[in-house]
Amino acid sequence: MNQKLFKKDFTLVVIGQIISLFGNAAIRFALPLYLLNQTGSSALYGTVTACAFIPAILLSPIGGVIADRINKRNIMVVLDFLTAAVILIFSILMDEVNLVLLMTITMMLLFGIAGAYQPSVQASIPALTGKENFMAANSIINTISSFSALLGPVLGGILYSTYGLKPVLYICIVCFILSAVMEIFIKIPFEKQSTDGSIWDMVTQDFRDSFRFIRREKPAIGKALFIICGINLFLSAMIIVGMPYMITEVLDLGDLQTSKLYGFAEGAMAAGGLTGGICAGIFAARLKIKKAGNLVITCAVSVFPMGIASLFPESGLINYMILTVCCFIIMVCSTMFTVQMMSFVQAETPQRLIGKVIAVIFTVAMCAQPLGNAFYGVLFEVCRGWEAGVILFAGGVSFLIAVGTKNVFKDFS
Repeated sequence: MNQKLFKKDFTLVVIGQIISLFGNAAIRFALPLYLLNQTGSSALYGTVTACAFIPAILLSPIGGVIADRINKRNIMVVLDFLTAAVILIFSILMDEVNLVLLMTITMMLLFGIAGAYQPSVQASIPALTGKENFMAANSIINTISSFSALLGPVLGGILYSTYGLKPVLYICIVCFILSAVMEIFIKIPFEKQSTDGSIWDMVTQDFRDSFRFIRREKPAIGKALFIICGINLFLSAMIIVGMPYMITEVLDLGDLQTSKLYGFAEGAMAAGGLTGGICAGIFAARLKIKKAGNLVITCAVSVFPMGIASLFPESGLINYMILTVCCFIIMVCSTMFTVQMMSFVQAETPQRLIGKVIAVIFTVAMCAQPLGNAFYGVLFEVCRGWEAGVILFAGGVSFLIAVGTKNVFKDFS
């Protein structure tokens, strides 16, 4: 790996991301699980997590516009402090007001902040590294995300099952404050752009420029986005809703603590992301974007063992192990695919458009997520006792979508 990649500012970004993403992983694990444990309803769980994605979709384009017009360091600092404040307010009010309402508002705020935050992180990579290091830099950021997601749910599951929700909340507050303080010392090259008109005028104009760039100059990116939406709708959403529901409410796991097992399963998924990020960095020169469709096909195929195992619900621990292994494989391949796509977009997009184009990609890709979460939340509730059919349905549709990706990605260079 090129040693020039780890200059002071990029190193500080990496350290800040380690701390911030650990807090994100822990809080996103603990809050939905607490809601599911308190209500036992997959439909309510799916609906609340679906609502959480709406602000992320709405704020991601604004985050992209701001990332190109305001110093990216300042954005990251302010949003990390704001996240700590939101969690603190939740911890104070959680025993005083309606839990479902408070949980919905809190998760909407947290996901909305993350939606505005991520374009700044991704857009800072071209400003801090050379083009020859894009794949390695993205691999590092994704590896950090996966490593934090590995430790977050595992430690969060242990703390949550032993001491309850509040210690997890307090640790997350400290993480975001430390991350914000760390990011204050980052220097990111910044060239101020004109800011004529209202924020709405800037958002709409910048979005037009981004869509025009994707549609006319890089149409393959637009085609890929539709495929990603389909995968998010039928595969990602099933895992997000189905995994905690199957582990905590369906599988017969005897006297084992399901919250800990769910934490370990989330940790296994994060380990898959960690492995995928490392592999993407090691094999960066060998990974060809036009063959990325094979990674998506592998993700879809990995769903079928989960569905087949679910036909035999009496083997709870075996089902849990199969579910965990398959999710690990899915995360390995999906992370490698994500690194490839993000590196391609960063390399092919002008600096003045990078934040906006990444925001468009995040926004369009996320649009399917809340629909999928709500859909599978209701489907698992309606098909109670027939969960295997829901998983096999997701695998079948995802496989059909994945096979169709080969014709799209073969046009990438």
